[in-house]
Amino acid sequence: MSAVKITFVEISGTEKVIENVEVGDNMMQIAQANGVEGILGECGGGCACGTCHIYVDPQWQEAVGEASEVEDMTLDMVYETRKPNSRLCCQIDVSADMDGLRVMVAPETL
Repeated sequence: MSAVKITFVEISGTEKVIENVEVGDNMMQIAQANGVEGILGECGGGCACGTCHIYVDPQWQEAVGEASEVEDMTLDMVYETRKPNSRLCCQIDVSADMDGLRVMVAPETL
């Protein structure tokens, strides 16, 4: 399996660059394992709480893909901070074409 690099930009502006991320790993679990501030994942990745809300850098939206219908409904709970590039990182599994991916942690609303 190949490995990729992902950058999480925390709410404070601090960048956490995580290298050697394995293809197939879940982005929320990666963020939590690497101490990314603001990725709470209170529902454990069940797409039920919105506490792993991120903004995908526009140039990476195609690689990451669109939110599912269930994810879209969950994102409605964070309507104050939702943007067109909002995603829940618990719903994103890393693929090889995400090498260099950059995402921003959304402000908490819950």
